[in-house]
Amino acid sequence: MPSPAGQQYTPSARASERALNRRVFLRNSLGASAGLLAAPTVVTWPAAADAKAATGPAAFVDDYTTNVLANLTPETNAVIRVLGGMSAVWKTGGAWNTGTPLRPEVLRANMRYCARVTAARTDAQAKEAFIYDRQHQSYATIAGLGPLADLYRSGAKAVTSITGAPDGTPSGKINDAVPADAPAGSALGAGAHDSALGKVAELVDTVRGPFASGNPSKYAYQYPRPWRMNEDSEVVDTGRTDPLGFPVYESAVVVAPQLLWQRGSAPADDGGFPSGHTNAFHLAALAYAYAVPERFQELVACAYELSHTRIVAGMHSTVDVIGGRVMATALAAATLADPANAALKAAARDQAAAYFQQRTGTTADTLYAYAHSAAVDTDRYADRTANARALEPRLTYVLTRHGRSTALTVPKGAEVLLETRLPYLDAAQRREVLRTTALPSGYVLLDGVEQWGRLNLFAAADGYGSFDSDVYVTLDAAVGGFGAADSWRNDIDGRGALVKRGTGTLTLTGANRYTGGTRVAEGTLVAGSSSALGTGDVRVAGGTLRATAAVRVPGSYTQSSGRPWT
Repeated sequence: MPSPAGQQYTPSARASERALNRRVFLRNSLGASAGLLAAPTVVTWPAAADAKAATGPAAFVDDYTTNVLANLTPETNAVIRVLGGMSAVWKTGGAWNTGTPLRPEVLRANMRYCARVTAARTDAQAKEAFIYDRQHQSYATIAGLGPLADLYRSGAKAVTSITGAPDGTPSGKINDAVPADAPAGSALGAGAHDSALGKVAELVDTVRGPFASGNPSKYAYQYPRPWRMNEDSEVVDTGRTDPLGFPVYESAVVVAPQLLWQRGSAPADDGGFPSGHTNAFHLAALAYAYAVPERFQELVACAYELSHTRIVAGMHSTVDVIGGRVMATALAAATLADPANAALKAAARDQAAAYFQQRTGTTADTLYAYAHSAAVDTDRYADRTANARALEPRLTYVLTRHGRSTALTVPKGAEVLLETRLPYLDAAQRREVLRTTALPSGYVLLDGVEQWGRLNLFAAADGYGSFDSDVYVTLDAAVGGFGAADSWRNDIDGRGALVKRGTGTLTLTGANRYTGGTRVAEGTLVAGSSSALGTGDVRVAGGTLRATAAVRVPGSYTQSSGRPWT
């Protein structure tokens, strides 16, 4: 059967249904949150809020189901709360067009960036932006599966009618639909729940479920779309209309011609922050990544690339896209950590592994190689270095760091995002991976409540960024997959040591500077770079130490009798 959640991101219900006094309360409430997050503002909380502030809000993963349209304040809605960094740069107005910048330099840089990108946009980029605007987001993200993508589409019966773009402005709105010639039982988005990959499709739709909408936050923050604002984030209606009958606003941001009909006609219901498409791209990518961790990093890169097309399209600004990513990261973790979804996520992972191994003639140990067997001409995300280079500036876009550095406390439940990618680590170790690969503090939109925006899942897929204490890692050759063999590609520093246990294989390829030493107790440790073993002592007490090239050992080297070095 088709997915019950198989629909695209769509605008929310009409704002006219919400009373003015409620919006005034919302504005005051958001101001209170801005004071808590980015003081020095003297804030007076309502009495009810005082009681809650005394105990602190519930962790996002325990409160994510509050993200519904009935809840439009940070006190009542967990998503509005974690996006609170926005309230440090933007003050919500009494109407959609009366908000004011609190950090004008941030929002001016935001608008100027969007103007530059849309001015430089090529015809090919405009067409691509149209495709990813109109295609179901869960379908678009399948591209991150690379050599497994076509197998997924056929196995899940996932289809789309958006396979190209018009040369210019079409005659009207265009929406995705199941093609008339699609196989029986086909569905939009992630596919059909009764297909060979139905559990994976169901997981994607569950992660993108009823509590995953960005619409409550759009109403809460009321930050307009970039094509309605000038570089000072002011809404100035010129009094003119364009050939399609839309009001013309003072703005240097140009919407792609193919998407002119897709603009919203009710601006109060069509806010920019956070980007709904971005939220959907990242939610879908993280759900697929849970089920198919062999493509985890590429799926994350895909989500960033697709999200950037929202800026290229002229439909969203950089702050909108950052907000969409932040909320999606938190929502994906909350949904995957929810005990109600434990059986589903396990079934989706098992189903995906069995299906792809059967269809490719691989095993748990060889599926990863198959999933990375294509070149960039057929797999857009085949080049890890290129992925990292494209993704890095999009972590922060126009934001600059301010203030002192503060350590990250990894949000509760975030470790579930790495559960299948790093299955040989326990929950505490996965949290440490997230902490040591996170972005530094000081980026205003990323420093909201719980700081979900600081997580860098692309980097986390490559293991630890630092050994701040001794790290004991156990891989078991009999388990297969990542549990049997994995590579840590980050440049690892820190005072801790690495102790390799178990019969499996761990490969280190970074320019490592950790000082605590390296000990091989069991299995195989592969030094894949000249500085892979850090700067401390190296001891091979059991198992095998293997090097792919000359390796520096600045400290002492000891090897138990009979232990191999290859």
